[in-house]
Amino acid sequence: MIFDADGTTIDAFHAVEQSFLRHGMALGDLERFQKRRKLFKYLGGLREFPNNLRRQFGKQSRKHLLSTLTEFYRYEASLYPGIESLLRTLLATPDVRIGMVTRNVTMEPEETLSRLFRRHGIDTREFDFLLCLPLREDKTPHFRRTRERYAVNPARAYACGDEYSDYRAAIGAAMCPFVVAYGAEDRLRLKDAFDVPEECIVPSPEEFCSRLLHALDLPSPRNPEQG
Repeated sequence: MIFDADGTTIDAFHAVEQSFLRHGMALGDLERFQKRRKLFKYLGGLREFPNNLRRQFGKQSRKHLLSTLTEFYRYEASLYPGIESLLRTLLATPDVRIGMVTRNVTMEPEETLSRLFRRHGIDTREFDFLLCLPLREDKTPHFRRTRERYAVNPARAYACGDEYSDYRAAIGAAMCPFVVAYGAEDRLRLKDAFDVPEECIVPSPEEFCSRLLHALDLPSPRNPEQG
């Protein structure tokens, strides 16, 4: 199982929102954020755009914002409900390989993620892999190489994410995709703008945990009788 970080396991919107506020900027609400095109997500809507653009202009301004975001991730950011329990279950299950391939934007992202997960009682050193990629790098070859490295049958290989690019990478690596609709994109945008099949879209963190455990034939914490 290949996990994504921001917007899938980690509540990235809240982290970015709070970091923006500390620099006198605003993102708007999650619903509006999810509907924006990727290029404009972090510039805000019509109400927020002029002020955000002015405050983000300049190398030093962006550096200070990135530093604030990094600190927030390390000391305050949270996992979505159910993710901690899910990871504990998977780490304790023999023959299940799990790890993370992410394009996290913080400084020294491996250290940042390690600290965040450690606060939730998860040691990332127990993951089989943790890959932090540059922002524009395609995940597809990394998904494929990771699956091949552990000799996992494509029918038993899963990858998750909150953007169309995550879905495309999973399909391109012959893996089964989970696309969550509580991160960067909402259900309608994933379905209508990107033609992601409804059956692949997961509406909530709790539903994501339940579906993945079911796919791996593991009992769901909400219903121990369910396979």
